[in-house]
Amino acid sequence: MHNLNVTIDGNKILNDLNFFVKKGDVLAIVGPNGAGKSVLFRTLLGLFPYSGSIVWGQGLKTNYIPQKFYIDKDLPLTVKEFLEFKNNNLNTIVRSLISVGISDDSHDGHAEHYIREHLLPHRLSLLSGGQLQRVLIAWSVIDNPDILLFDEPTSGIDVGGEETIYNLIEKLRVERNMTVLLISHDLNIVYRYANNVICLNKKMICFGQPNLVLDPTALSQLYGGTVGFYKHEHSHE
Repeated sequence: MHNLNVTIDGNKILNDLNFFVKKGDVLAIVGPNGAGKSVLFRTLLGLFPYSGSIVWGQGLKTNYIPQKFYIDKDLPLTVKEFLEFKNNNLNTIVRSLISVGISDDSHDGHAEHYIREHLLPHRLSLLSGGQLQRVLIAWSVIDNPDILLFDEPTSGIDVGGEETIYNLIEKLRVERNMTVLLISHDLNIVYRYANNVICLNKKMICFGQPNLVLDPTALSQLYGGTVGFYKHEHSHE
């Protein structure tokens, strides 16, 4: 990406962004609310006009999971029917669900559960927030993408569930050799999983390895005021 600028309704949202992502890497985007993080993702997907250049590798397939996913309460949509929008092969659907840890090999598991509660039969239980997030991840990987964009993938999930979801994303990334771009407010997650991080507040405050660029100066510029900071040390076994 070179000199990316995005203006919406006369308001400059993104200003002169320059960065790159290597195949197989995890790039995290951090910043305060209103910093333009989701706008950046939607621009990468071609949903907003921009100036500057965005260059993708040849023939790459990209999937996106938004921060919030709304389904009308009156829509009687099962997990299986939802995944059939991408692939109508039952074996593929079951394998995709197994890969995210919410089904088994009996061709039912959670596949027939309704995503919303309104028309839920008594014999089926409602998906939890964590299970729904896993279904969305199954949807995102069922057609074997090269790149996944996650906009705060654990929004609304408890702390224990957050750790599980990020571990799942990392597991799938390694198994499928995918590139991951994720938006997160949790700097511990950034340190643990990201090769590089962008500090974004309409313009790029920093870009690079988290342990090198997430310093008190960058965080103060990013979030304003005096920011509590400690040096993060993380060793890989």
